[in-house]
Amino acid sequence: MGIQGILYLIAVILLVLAALPIGTRGISLALLGAAFALLAFSWDTITG
Repeated sequence: MGIQGILYLIAVILLVLAALPIGTRGISLALLGAAFALLAFSWDTITG
């Protein structure tokens, strides 16, 4: 598994945690998960 796979795995974990009824202070897990998913999607372009 490469870096891109790890980023997708982190994104999925964060999105699953965001769906649970737990409270987080000052940080949106769904937004963070979406950011990791976007980073994983564009990883090949970023690293060129």
